[in-house]
Amino acid sequence: MTERRTPDQTQVMGIVNVTPDSFSDGGQHFTTESAIAHGRALLAEGADYLDIGGESTRPGAREVSETEELERVVPVIEALANDAEVSVDTSKEAVARDSVAAGAKIINDVSSSLYSVAADLGVPMIAMHMQGSPRTMQQAPTYDPDVVTVVRHELAGAIEQGNAVGVPQMMIDPGIGFGKTAAHNMALLASLETFVDLGVPVVLGVSRKSLVGAIHGRSDSTVGPPIESTPENDRLEGSLALATAGAMHGVAIVRVHDVRATVHAMRVVGAVPIDRRGTINL
Repeated sequence: MTERRTPDQTQVMGIVNVTPDSFSDGGQHFTTESAIAHGRALLAEGADYLDIGGESTRPGAREVSETEELERVVPVIEALANDAEVSVDTSKEAVARDSVAAGAKIINDVSSSLYSVAADLGVPMIAMHMQGSPRTMQQAPTYDPDVVTVVRHELAGAIEQGNAVGVPQMMIDPGIGFGKTAAHNMALLASLETFVDLGVPVVLGVSRKSLVGAIHGRSDSTVGPPIESTPENDRLEGSLALATAGAMHGVAIVRVHDVRATVHAMRVVGAVPIDRRGTINL
């Protein structure tokens, strides 16, 4: 594995989706062998972490049984854990427990419900904000009085809850695209420092998301025919731009598909002194 960068530089979490239906790379790394190979390739490109998930959380995604999710992720984690800092992307207790037993060192929980599990296992937890569930979250999401106030309040509560039960390291993710409109997402991105100010590492996942595609489409339309959105595999520049903006606002980790390009971007940003306000302790 490549030498890890220091915590005062934004670190890169490479995405390994062992799923047939993830929004960007569903099916590309669905077999155990291809997922392991992909994880090793991301490490060679400089990933600091690998985030391994066996259930898609894209809008409208179908639920996966506990048994099926375990069959997808555990062999991949076992193969990669000796060479990587692995997080498991799950909201199921049994999957979290078996994944940590297989070598995962972080629980990445989109449901923000596994506090006692992380505390019991003695591993860090990423609590992500989501309104609703993956199947319903994009059905007219609303926030009162506004999205930044609500998400900050709920993530502050997540930190308190995790600390209260003894999670050794809490991290938070504002959940871009999880129960938010494009306007909500932009408001959160413009206010990242309010989450950094909560004092724990902030994880940002914007890679290849629909917001990036829409911005790309508007940009491309200035030099060609109108485009509503660029496809998922043509969102590199926008993904890098938002990851860089996140780094400049103190985000500790960016969760991405395109590791090599993002690592280079973070190295450039890392030359600028930025206060992260949260140390990652593993």
